[in-house]
Amino acid sequence: MTRVINRRPNPRIARLLGLVPFGAVLILYVICSDIRLHENPNDKLLPSFGSMWSAIGQLAFTPDVRTGNYLFWADTLSSLKRLAWGMGASFVIAIVFGIALGLIPYAAALANPFVAALSLVPPLALLPILFIALGLDELSKIVLIILGVAPYLIRELALRIEQMPYELLVKAQTMGASTFQIIARIILPQMLPRVLDGLRFSIGPAWLFLIAAEAIASTDGLGYRIFLVRRYLAMDIIIPYVAWIAALAFLMDLGLRVLSQRLFPWARAST
Repeated sequence: MTRVINRRPNPRIARLLGLVPFGAVLILYVICSDIRLHENPNDKLLPSFGSMWSAIGQLAFTPDVRTGNYLFWADTLSSLKRLAWGMGASFVIAIVFGIALGLIPYAAALANPFVAALSLVPPLALLPILFIALGLDELSKIVLIILGVAPYLIRELALRIEQMPYELLVKAQTMGASTFQIIARIILPQMLPRVLDGLRFSIGPAWLFLIAAEAIASTDGLGYRIFLVRRYLAMDIIIPYVAWIAALAFLMDLGLRVLSQRLFPWARAST
């Protein structure tokens, strides 16, 4: 008898199975929304898809009277800019410090305890300090993302380097390779795919930090808009915004996965 752990669906069935939970959630929402709206047509907790489309359509395709901007797209652009700066800086910082901590024993002895302690501090607890020290502008929001993402990436990269077969480094040194050559030809080719994977896994936390910062001190952004309209119980705006954030996060994850597969196809083949 074939055990269930050895049964694998073909790709087409796997894709269909992946859609089942989403379809179930949508059906459940429609049923619950219809029940509540039937009892109270003015219910705001579970608005119909029509009312959500109307509310988002006005934000996305009607210019704001005060600013002239299309608020939905302006919020999206502002949030994506902050996220791109934060995650891009985290990627660069992780490469530099992760390689140093994983490859150079003196650097590891000096900085490992500090990075470990920093990675255990809840980034949102640092938010008031960042606002006081850096102000309420873009820098504090970007730094919050960096503090939430970079320490994790640094520790992950350093650990991966330490787990590499030491014989590779010995052979490279025996053949006369310098430290720079070891980094460029051995460390980076093997570690970059893993850093991209770590960046993918950090997309959710990065969005969390960004939305929290925008909710507290911002005049635009997806997080700002969600917390602005909550006082009016505008679920017809909040739910589509949350769904849009989830869609953007999914597209970012997909983009990084495709980028990794294109740049490092051998890494997927070896796993």
